[in-house]
Amino acid sequence: GVYMIRVRDHKQDYLFDPWDYLGPKRRKHMDESWAGLFREHILTELPVDGLARCFTPGFGRPSKELSTALGTLLLQQAFDITEQEALSQLSFNIQWHYALNIPDESDETKYMSAKTLWKMRRLVIENGLEDILFNQITARLADLFSVDTSKQRLDSVHIRSNMKRLGRICLCVRGLHKFFVNLKRQYMNLFEALPKEMIDKYLSDKSLSCFSMVKPSESERTLASVGKDLYDMTQQFQDHEKIKSMTSFRLLLRILEEQFILTKGTEGAPVELSMKPSKTVSSNSLQNPSDPDATYSGHKGQGYHVQVMETYCTVENQKTKDRTLNLITHIAVETACVSDVHALVPALESTKTRGLEPKEVLADSLYGSDENREAAGKMGVDVISPVMGVIKKESVHLSDFSFDDQGNVTRCPGDHVPAATRIKNKRHIAVFSHDHCGVCSLKASCPVVDGKKRRYLRYETKTWRVAVRRVYEDSDAFKEKYRWRSGIEATMSEYDKKTGVKRLRVRGLPAVRHCAVLKAVGINLFRATAVRNAINTLRGTPGNGESLLDCVLLVVKELLTIIREPLAWFSPFPPRNNDYIYEIAA
Repeated sequence: GVYMIRVRDHKQDYLFDPWDYLGPKRRKHMDESWAGLFREHILTELPVDGLARCFTPGFGRPSKELSTALGTLLLQQAFDITEQEALSQLSFNIQWHYALNIPDESDETKYMSAKTLWKMRRLVIENGLEDILFNQITARLADLFSVDTSKQRLDSVHIRSNMKRLGRICLCVRGLHKFFVNLKRQYMNLFEALPKEMIDKYLSDKSLSCFSMVKPSESERTLASVGKDLYDMTQQFQDHEKIKSMTSFRLLLRILEEQFILTKGTEGAPVELSMKPSKTVSSNSLQNPSDPDATYSGHKGQGYHVQVMETYCTVENQKTKDRTLNLITHIAVETACVSDVHALVPALESTKTRGLEPKEVLADSLYGSDENREAAGKMGVDVISPVMGVIKKESVHLSDFSFDDQGNVTRCPGDHVPAATRIKNKRHIAVFSHDHCGVCSLKASCPVVDGKKRRYLRYETKTWRVAVRRVYEDSDAFKEKYRWRSGIEATMSEYDKKTGVKRLRVRGLPAVRHCAVLKAVGINLFRATAVRNAINTLRGTPGNGESLLDCVLLVVKELLTIIREPLAWFSPFPPRNNDYIYEIAA
């Protein structure tokens, strides 16, 4: 049959090298750049098979070459450029041509329309190909550079989509504005039946700017007025099935439910509308009608969270660190209202299924809850993180007691041994004598309480584990291990400065996930390029695109250059240089 799917086999070599026109110096420079690594190791790992399933063989016009399309999408995010800039780079940038292995100069291979790029991105997002791309390229780089994944660190970064930060008033106004625009486009007869004052209020060019300049003293009254208009619109079209199916109308219902309280009066009395207190509004409430997926984090604001886990090197020698690849092994994008406490176990499961699982993970206190540590321990992973919360130093705490391996108290802070200990349903009880506690100077602040006959210390197994962790947290061994966690902050800075991940050009969770994942692949690509060049600078190590024979010939050439001048003194012929030729000619 005739196939309309274009996929090149980039593993097949050319009979004649089409890149010889670059010359040896430019070719060497190209091989040492990210383009050389991309062409040699990344291009063949692009999931073209998954994208090819979206096309029908023998039907329609021929597709663009699929590895070129996927590579363009990846490089666009890695270099943080717009669609038009990416298409321009594809058309005229030799470095992109080398990376994507496009030696010929035809429009068919080096030109792509913006519509085609958008279609390819939509297909990649709908089929989740960015995750497959990340997994395959990460596995390839981990194998190529023999990455040690036993030690990793985990943290999150807050990012924002292409949306404006809105308050309550602007949120309601934007929602009404969007609804009126869509109503005018789809149902002109219903739109024209609306009161002219309502249309002028929310659909004019100055409406959005006017509501953004409301004085603080008038904000409550303005919000009440806007809320009433919003409620009237939902009541007017609540029985219209086609209107109810509109996305913009459902957003109005969502705003009304999340931001206002409806109080039904007695028969004949109107419904009372009042604002919800700010503290009672859910963090997963609508933040912007243009991006319904974005939520709110009380710590960092509106947007999304990206969970990032990477390997790290604990060697102090700078040359060794330069030749060690810190590889991002896990990327997960979630809404801002999701707590970091839920991110650890999925990250460990994801890396385990791909053979990149760690043995130690450094993380903040939110990741290191007792439940997470227990779950990670069952997977063979030790989570190293500080305990959440701060204890008062002036009082005695459970961490001041001594315990055995089963969690039983062996000695109190006053250096007294308990009279008895027992465990029942994960609850521990330590019994102390009144004779010992009565004369103890720590009795007033001690957690041991009086009983009928003796004094008792009751605690759970979970509380004991947390107490042991607090003791370990003050040790030099913990500080020596945990000091490497701070390195992930540099990764977050690199993630933002090089790829612009904190301020994206897209909206919606699927598009945000697509961009964040591909940008992480870009960081791995840039890091791998630097590590490969550091390795190739070792004496006697062939560079990319160089054979061992090339290196030997280069060394011989340098030696001849060094000894040529001394040998010239013993030669019977004068040296042939420009000065000598000028003298003969004169």
